[in-house]
Parts: sequence; structure tokens; C-alpha cells
Amino acid sequence: MRDPGRLEALRLAGLTAAADPGMDRFARLVARLLRVPVSLVSLLEPDRQVFPGMFGMSGRWAARRETPLSHSFCQHVVADGGPLVLSDTRVHPRTCASLAIPDLQVIAYAGMPLTDADGRVLGSLCAIDHHPREWTADELHDLEDLTAACSMELRLRIASELIQRDRDHAGLLLRASVELAHAHDPTDLTRRLRRLFQGPAEPAFVGLMLADGQGLWRVIDPDDVRPVESTIDRLDRDAPFPSSQAMREQRTVFVPDRAALVAGFGPEAVAGYDSLGLQSVLCVPLPNGHGVLTWCWSRPHVMAPTEEAVLTTVAAYVSQAVERTRFVANRLSTAEQLQAAMLTELPDVPGLDMAALYLPAADQDMVGGDWYDAYPLPTALMISIGDVIGHDVRAATVMSQIRSMLRQASLDDPARSPAAALHAIDKAIDVLPLGVGATAVHARLDRDADHWRLTWSNAGHPPPLLHTPGSGVTPLTDHDLLLLGLPDAPPREDHSRALPPGSVLLLYTDGLVERRDADIDAGTAHTAALLSHHADKPLPLLLQTLSAGLSEVPQRDDVAVLVVRVTGDER
Repeated sequence: MRDPGRLEALRLAGLTAAADPGMDRFARLVARLLRVPVSLVSLLEPDRQVFPGMFGMSGRWAARRETPLSHSFCQHVVADGGPLVLSDTRVHPRTCASLAIPDLQVIAYAGMPLTDADGRVLGSLCAIDHHPREWTADELHDLEDLTAACSMELRLRIASELIQRDRDHAGLLLRASVELAHAHDPTDLTRRLRRLFQGPAEPAFVGLMLADGQGLWRVIDPDDVRPVESTIDRLDRDAPFPSSQAMREQRTVFVPDRAALVAGFGPEAVAGYDSLGLQSVLCVPLPNGHGVLTWCWSRPHVMAPTEEAVLTTVAAYVSQAVERTRFVANRLSTAEQLQAAMLTELPDVPGLDMAALYLPAADQDMVGGDWYDAYPLPTALMISIGDVIGHDVRAATVMSQIRSMLRQASLDDPARSPAAALHAIDKAIDVLPLGVGATAVHARLDRDADHWRLTWSNAGHPPPLLHTPGSGVTPLTDHDLLLLGLPDAPPREDHSRALPPGSVLLLYTDGLVERRDADIDAGTAHTAALLSHHADKPLPLLLQTLSAGLSEVPQRDDVAVLVVRVTGDER
């Protein structure tokens, strides 16, 4: 009666202790043809019988449409796999003690087995009389015919559910191919896997374990930590667990129920699965030895061939995602290390306060093109911000070259002209095989009596924002062409502006103001408004305000920000 295949067929049939119009119709036909007061479509679950089809029964058991097995004759039909026909249940040694006799008045009973397409007995179609009765051959033939029709109805329902399951599996594969391809790291991969398999008919638990030299380590989603994940976060290759066996033997391991788990694996494994209320597990090794993917169910599970094929395919998708996230992590690490090495430690300049911010892009390996710089020369402070076209290791490499050449160009020019330095970069891009363009703002800050003077040149970069006391925020919109290395590009120009004490200059890359769902001008206006309202804040807090929310939304671009305040303090 507890055969997993039989229980799975019952589940697929979708019938339980609730009235079903089709099954009630069969019960009425039995009562009419055999002239009995009670007839039932009875399906046997592990600890009860349920009546999706019922006619003539009354009392509390009729209201519940179920009874415990102590009141079941159907259990004998399932156990025997054949009909049970009794003229008087009170005198039959197998049934005389049944509580169905006093409580339900089951005196004469004729039950035929209801079967699925594989011949498993799911329950019975039965006729019941409250008095002793000899069943005629015609009556039993009629009951047999109706049972065959009712069995066919059950099989059609099971087949329809299997067809829908196959459709669901096809949809699952499509979603998995898209969803898992966007995973950023193993934790994100685990989170996406669990979202894929949500729902009452889905596995109760999905787990990912990745391989290292010693065995397997568990990838834990911090938003959904199960007790066993914290207790058993690593497994040796030789551990008596289904996951270890799948990894060790590089084959799929399926445990259909708790009895198989107890028989085949160690007590620690049994305790771990018991702590999660799990009885069945499928462990699929990831291709190329990356690890093991597990699906677990809270009840005994029957693995259909289509289902196993689908889950094995999902494991292949996961393996590809693991390879990709590791590759991207290596590229990100390389690019971020290079980027960090190139970002300047800001100098200490009397009369000025400076702070900077750099946020790498969140999308895959999109990092490396944005930069800022600040360095003192004998008579001035040079500051720059720029964005090399592209977002990868090559962009970071070109960025470092342009930054170094811009420093050298400023050092070689006695006038320290920002426009002249940018012109020198144009010529270098024209001659050297850099292969990309860039935008930049290059500026010089000179001490001038009681204030500072800003001289800048803009090569196609977003306009700096200048806040001056009493005047609000002004975008410095004067600009020239991008740094493209064009041999016939027009001359670049310097622009100048006095910076009284309290002025705040904001240089930034477009990642600060550009959004997928908004115009860049709107983003710039929003940033200008924030600067206007918070210009008096300490610069680290100002940067925090300007960049609020950027880390919560995946960014397609780097963000670099350099802010300078004129303090008037010469110490």
C-alpha cells in the first residue's frame, strides 16, 4: 500500500477526500445497476481511505468522505490485487472484526480493483448492502464493466497530468537556460535555482555543492539558510552521503524514500535529511567535476524518465553557469586589481578638501574604464576624471596608459594648460595602437589671492558641477570633442572660473547620472539638486548621498567621482 509508484499515481490522479462529479457518477451507476443502498469509489492512501465518488452513505464519515483503515475493506482489494466479494462480512474471518460493520453497516460487500496503466491497484469500486446478500454473476459482470470504465477515467487523468508535467518541464528548461545564464556568483546561482523550483508540486529543497581538492562545500543562500546547511557545510569525498557518492562515482544517485536512505547511507546523512523533513533525494554530478546538484522531496518520490532527463539538463546548465561565474570572477579580480592600482591616493593640499569614490559595474565583467586623478605640481594642483570607451580588462589597461600620458603631458608643459595636455593625448591616440576613444575633464587649480582659480578643458565628458555660496549649482558646460585621435580635430580650449571659499567642485563619470529608465539630463539635474542641498556636508557624507541606491540596482557602468571643496584654510 505504501509503494511509491502507487502513491505517485494517486497524486497524479488528483483525487482525494472531496466530491468529484465524475467519480460520483460512477457511484450512482453502481447503485442503480446493482440496486444497492451504498456505493463508493474508494482510493487507498497510506493511512486512510478516501471517497471522491460516493452514493447513499450517511453520518460523520460521509461528511468527511474518508475513514481510517480500521473501517476499510478497500485495503484488502489493494493488498490482494483482485476482487473482494462477500455475502456476509460478519462471518468472514478476514473482515468480521472490521469497524465498518457496526459503524457503516457494511454487511454485504463487492469490490473490484481500480488500476492505473501499469496495473497498480489504487483503490476499489464497491457495492455495499446493509443485509446479507448473494451477488449474482450478472451483478458482478456489471460491476466489473463499470470498474473498467472508472479505471480508464483514472488513467486519463493521470495521463493528462503527465502531459502537463512534460509541458511544465519544457517551460522549466526554457526558464533555466535564461535565468541561470545571468547568475553573478555561486550564491546568486543557488538563489536563482530555488526560485526556479518553487511551488507545491516542486522539490522541497534544492542544494548546490561545489568541489574542491578535499571534497564538496555547500553554497548557502544567506536569505534562505536551512539548519542542515550550517551544520553540514562540507562533505569529504568518502562521506556516507548521497551527494558524496554521486561525486565520487560521477553518476546520478536517486534515493526514493527514507527506507532506502537508512539502508544505503550513514546515520549522519539520515539525521540531516530528517532535520529538514526530507525523505527522497536526487543527486546529479555536474559535468567536468564541478560539484553536485541535489533535489529533495518531503515524501517518497517516483522519478519519471522525463523528469530525470530534465533535471540532468538543468545540472548541465548549472555547470556552465559555474564555469562562467568563475571565469568572470577571475576577470573581475584582475580588472579590479588593475583599476585599484591605478586610482590615486588623494594628496593633502592646504586650502582644499578632497574625496573620491569608485564603484565597479555589477554586470559580468563590465569594469575598468572609469578613473580619477589628483596630483600636485610645483605651482598648481592637477585634477582629472575620465572614461575610456569599453568595460573590460583592456579598457582598464588603456585607462592606465592615458592617465600616465596625461600626467606626463602636464609635467612637460610649462604653462600647465589642460587643453594642451588633452591635445597631446589626441596626438598619442592618433599614433599609438590604443584602438579606443575616451572622454575626460582635465583641470588645474591655482591659488589666487583670497580664492582659488579653476582652469579646465573638457573632452566630450559630462559637465562638472560647481556649487558656489549664494549662487547655487552651475554646470560647467563648455566642452570640446572626445579623445578620438583625429588628425584634423579643431584646437582644444581652456576655460577659467574663480572659486571663492566654500565652493564645491564635482567631477563624475556618466555612471553616476545615467539610468536605463531615465534621460541622462534628468539624472544630471537630480545630482545637481542633491549637491545644492548637501554641499555643506563633510565630503564622505556628500559622496554617500550622491551615490545612494547605486549599489542596490545592478549598474551597467563604472562610477567614478572626485569632489573638491575650497576651505580657505591654509594650514
